[in-house]
Amino acid sequence: MQETKSISEIFGTQVFNDTVMQERLPKKIYKELKKTIAEGKELDLAVADVVAHEMKEWALEQGATHYSHWFQPLTGATAEKHDAFLSAPQPSGKVLMEFSGKELVKGEPDASSFPSGGLRATFEARGYTAWDCTSPAFVRKGANGAGGILYIPTAFCSYKGEALDQKTPLLRSMEAINTQSLRLLRLFGNETSSRVTPSVGAEQEYFLVDREKYLKRKDLVFTGRTLFGAMPPKGQELDDHYFGVIRERIAAFMGDVNMELWKLGVSAKTQHNEVAPGQHELAPIYAECNVAVDHNQLVMETLKMVAYRHGLQCVLHEKPFAGVNGSGKHNNWSLITDDGINLLEPGKTPHENIQFLLVLICVLRAVDRHGALLRESAADVGNDHRLGANEAPPAIISVYLGEQLEDVLSQLISTGAATHSIKGGHLHTGVRTLPDFARDATDRNRTSPFAFTGNKFEFRMVGSRDSVASANVVLNTIVAESFADACQRLEKAKDFDIAVHDLIKEYASEHQRIVFNGNGYSQEWVEEAARRGLPNLSCMVETIPALISDKTVELFERFGVFTRAELESRAEIKYETYTKAMNIEARAMIDIASKQIIPAVVQYTTALASSINQIRTACGEANISVQIELLKDCSTALASAKAALKELITLTEGAAEYGEGRERACYFREKVVPAMEELRAPVDKLEMLVAKDMWPMPSYGDLLFEV
Repeated sequence: MQETKSISEIFGTQVFNDTVMQERLPKKIYKELKKTIAEGKELDLAVADVVAHEMKEWALEQGATHYSHWFQPLTGATAEKHDAFLSAPQPSGKVLMEFSGKELVKGEPDASSFPSGGLRATFEARGYTAWDCTSPAFVRKGANGAGGILYIPTAFCSYKGEALDQKTPLLRSMEAINTQSLRLLRLFGNETSSRVTPSVGAEQEYFLVDREKYLKRKDLVFTGRTLFGAMPPKGQELDDHYFGVIRERIAAFMGDVNMELWKLGVSAKTQHNEVAPGQHELAPIYAECNVAVDHNQLVMETLKMVAYRHGLQCVLHEKPFAGVNGSGKHNNWSLITDDGINLLEPGKTPHENIQFLLVLICVLRAVDRHGALLRESAADVGNDHRLGANEAPPAIISVYLGEQLEDVLSQLISTGAATHSIKGGHLHTGVRTLPDFARDATDRNRTSPFAFTGNKFEFRMVGSRDSVASANVVLNTIVAESFADACQRLEKAKDFDIAVHDLIKEYASEHQRIVFNGNGYSQEWVEEAARRGLPNLSCMVETIPALISDKTVELFERFGVFTRAELESRAEIKYETYTKAMNIEARAMIDIASKQIIPAVVQYTTALASSINQIRTACGEANISVQIELLKDCSTALASAKAALKELITLTEGAAEYGEGRERACYFREKVVPAMEELRAPVDKLEMLVAKDMWPMPSYGDLLFEV
């Protein structure tokens, strides 16, 4: 029997982490590298050569044969090109295993085929990858443990230096929030903290379906979601899947996922069944923002890879099945100093914690000032099917503070000072054998898109397929702006104590409209939000203008996170992404309806008509009323489906007449999407009429309950 290794024995074994570097690098080189990381300076090539040599030797010991600059272009996925550790053959015919500092620090992939949003012409191919030494390199192996690749996390930019990736602006935003946070801390007398880093924990929801059934659903294969599908008799009504017993096949999959992630230093901690049948969740321990973003990409890739080994398919689309919950990715965000201080820790008496109150109010101000931009950071084609439904945060940005902090806020607004904080007290179970325990002062609100949850904010809008980089770029930068504006006021104040109290009251009064502790799913909140003047951006296309507004450009250029050109390019990419995704979905519907569904229904109705004629001949009209009614229902729905299909074909082809960018995206949103819904309705009705053995694809029941 094979011995099972403990988590501590395998955790990080495939990562070139700080422990490995201390063991393998000369002390002087190690110190120089750490200094470079801490100060954000360019790495000396002599130091890079030593690091590269030791990294290569370590990777070879791990079974690696190639290295790859691993980056995150604006495709929504990661990118990699593998180069072997090979030199040119020697005169003897042998080769050396080489890897230089120059190869470690800089790569040159072809940038012409990655989205650039007009920043570059198609023929301008040169792009650069630059080693991000704040995120450790790692080795990934194949299923059989062979063919390892050394992955080096990198930023990706154009020949002229424009950011073409997710990582570059993220690192810029982290510098911005660090600078402004330290500026604020110094005002409160903190001279010991030398760095403030956003801490992020990205919860990951996903669906698992049997891969054999998945391959029979061309809509899932082409688009990631089901474009047709009638609800089964049972969905999630009984809430029996949520936190339920994990089935053996799924548990085996989860066990392998954990092993793979632990080896890569990803602290996968929590796993459970989610609300919808077939839906699950994985949550890690928090990490520094940049590393957490890289780790979440590894989580998504590992889920897919391991699912394949188990004969499963991991579906990460935000809404793969209509009628049951979709999947999100809760982005838990806080600010931590290098000496362990959480700036969002309220303490036992938050009304007396002036530094915390200023940080809290600055966050409220940031979210209120840039609510549309924060909403845009979570905008995605798939999220259009999820946000605003009775399962996910509404498309309206608001902040949940909870009873305790809302009471403190009310005191500040009404009197200018808070004198008390609501206590949680104790919870008495009423069972003699169970202990009483302390109750939190605040409940949780799962309907809020941006909720304070003890010592962090949970941004619940991000889609399950998306990188959390965009959301954190926005969070870091808008809060940096609020900190900077506050510091600018307070640094000029003659009496700091009076000035900070006045500023907290002023910000609280001006931005209290963003605070909402009630039911975010209710229609009443939609109406109330409109009265408050909060934007309600229901779809991706509506959010994109927020990315290139004058206020947004001024914000990002002020802190060096994006240039106007970079923002405009991203807006173009998003319009193009929406258009392409909807075009693929529409054409997939046309293909499936034309080649699978309509022929299957014709075959069924033909067989039914033949049966009717046979019964009529044998038994007369009295015994065929049910069959005739069924044939009429099928024929009516088939005619509706055919008419809707014809209209969808016309509208999809008509998109070519519209310009690029926003114009074409709006056309798809306003014309093609409703036509797709018109086609789906009769097809889903037909699925309930046609015999199961003649329906051309697995049903929702097959996919969600037979795993």
